[in-house]
Amino acid sequence: MKIPRKAGLAVCLFWWFAEAAAFSLQAEGLQVFSKTQPHMGTEFTLKTYAPAGNKDAVSVAFKKAFERVEQLNQIASDYLPESEILRFAKTSVGERFAMSADLFAIFTTAESIATETDGAFDVTAGPFVRLWRLSRKNRELPDEGQISRARSRIGFHLLGMNPTDRTVVKMSEGMLFDLGGIAKGYAADEALRILKDSGFPSSLVAASGDIVVGDSPPGNEGWTIKLQAYGDKSDGGREILVRLSNAAVSTSGDASQYIEIDGKRYSHIVSTRTGLGLSESIAASVIAPNATLSDAYATTVVLLGKKEGLQFIENKREIECRIVALRNGQEVAVSSHGFIQFQEEENPTKNSVTPP
Repeated sequence: MKIPRKAGLAVCLFWWFAEAAAFSLQAEGLQVFSKTQPHMGTEFTLKTYAPAGNKDAVSVAFKKAFERVEQLNQIASDYLPESEILRFAKTSVGERFAMSADLFAIFTTAESIATETDGAFDVTAGPFVRLWRLSRKNRELPDEGQISRARSRIGFHLLGMNPTDRTVVKMSEGMLFDLGGIAKGYAADEALRILKDSGFPSSLVAASGDIVVGDSPPGNEGWTIKLQAYGDKSDGGREILVRLSNAAVSTSGDASQYIEIDGKRYSHIVSTRTGLGLSESIAASVIAPNATLSDAYATTVVLLGKKEGLQFIENKREIECRIVALRNGQEVAVSSHGFIQFQEEENPTKNSVTPP
């Protein structure tokens, strides 16, 4: 997982704090602790509120959380030769492979989403992803034969999953797997779980386009997160602020990672319907109870497109989204009906600052 699916997005996520709250924290003897490390081809940032005297305990919790993220990278990366997902990909047809609890959980969730989206989101689409990487490198579209051969090796119907002993068997040669639209969210959830279990419920984990938060910061109703689509305000992009607690938000899109082939624009995000990069300029921010779902659903919405993606989210409980598409250089945005309940004024306080 050297290059995450959301890498290079012009969609940015930031967390903000009011200056007034800082004085309250000082009065209560609380402090904001933060640390960032590179993992999964991006940066993971951990933040938590704790008494100033808990510095050592916070350091231990941060260490455990980062170690857990790295453990999951060793499981889910398609760039590490000895990762669990690549070892599974190398198994022979009919050979039963015993998956770790983590990988089986990711596959179980992914299978459910693949079923409800008719394969639009599909972690078995590795053959399409590899083919498109080669096409981008050579700046040449794959031919129909290449697409057809890749398609024949894609789909959960080609896997036999046994939840009793967590074993999985492949039914086709050449299957490959891409967990870039779900594994990072899963890792963020696990990092937050560790911080909470360590006694720090008011915590945040940010991993590129994925942010998951625990209890609200002291003196606040939630964590305020800024979503900005397709560049900064000078480019016409509108900042959207959402307030969350014990929830997650993920943003997926193709604003900067694209290529032109034969005069047509294609995204780095591969359509499981065509086998080619998406040709629509689109970004989606999804709010969900956890980052595993927000990560996967944000990718799903982008793959389905604005109209179908919005309908998909409207049929979900506890899931909301905002979708931005570019039409002739102008943003066209739509939101699910419940998104507004999380939305704040654009400038909640003139004293808001960005933490270091």
